[in-house]
Amino acid sequence: MIVSDLGCSSGPNTLLFISNVIDIIADRCCKSGEGDPVELQFFLNDLTGNDFNQLFRSLEEFKRSGTSDQKRHTLPSYYVSGLPGSYYNRLFPRQSVHLFHSSYCLHWRSKVPEGLEAWSEAQSNEDNIYITRTTTPFVVKRYQEQFHKDFSLFLKLRHEELVSGGQMVLVFLGRKDEDVYNGDLNKLFGLVARSLQSLVNKGLVEKEKLESFNLPVYGPSVAEVKEVVMQSHMFNMNHIKLFEANWDPYDDSEGDDVQDSARSSMNAAKCIRSVLKSLIACHFGETILDALFTEFACLVAKHLEEEKTKYAIIVMSLKKI
Repeated sequence: MIVSDLGCSSGPNTLLFISNVIDIIADRCCKSGEGDPVELQFFLNDLTGNDFNQLFRSLEEFKRSGTSDQKRHTLPSYYVSGLPGSYYNRLFPRQSVHLFHSSYCLHWRSKVPEGLEAWSEAQSNEDNIYITRTTTPFVVKRYQEQFHKDFSLFLKLRHEELVSGGQMVLVFLGRKDEDVYNGDLNKLFGLVARSLQSLVNKGLVEKEKLESFNLPVYGPSVAEVKEVVMQSHMFNMNHIKLFEANWDPYDDSEGDDVQDSARSSMNAAKCIRSVLKSLIACHFGETILDALFTEFACLVAKHLEEEKTKYAIIVMSLKKI
């Protein structure tokens, strides 16, 4: 059985996914009493800049911890390989994969939408780096078109690679409001933009640099996702649901009150720094990172004192037709 984790990164979530798949297969085989155990081949995919060395060091520790399991004799044999490359390209031979999984990746676009040149007022995004209330309809349309193009391509490629009846489980950031100007990512990245604007005012960042910077990201609504899937005529949608998670990854509370806005803002800033660090450093240089995310943490703290904004997360399961 071939299983691939797309956009695996190098953190613990990938090992958790592998562990869950192994446990589920082991449980199914035990209940069915099948004589020939299933063998699993995992392919861990991410861009070439991913720290695959760290990933496989963690994998060795994972394997050693697994051998102490008293039920190890019931576990299926499994093999793990790295697969560098973009999931907006073909990665596997036709009809070779049984299950694709992707967690917190598909809100990233293959590139910044074309046509956002700063020389044209109608086409530029001014001092914004994503969609905000001041973003022009032209820019919004470009972001929506890039999402539709990328997600359609992703579905086409995975349809070619999946076996008949193969499935995908996808988790990514979206928005709960149909109003494209009112997404939760808009508020988060709006605070990043304000932090960059602050550095411009302090002379630490050139204004032209900010005006030419846009994030290759888009948080779609559930309706937008469904529309692309339906138009593809390639998959049946087994399940789709939107749920919310706090900006602070260590805050598991479900209420609308923030217990410690200072601590939560620091946690959120560390998380966003890890996500945006390479993009920021590539465009503005590494020297601004500390100042930028110190400013960002302060703005997040003020925001959380007024409103506990949350991520909107879309979870979906698709089966190849």
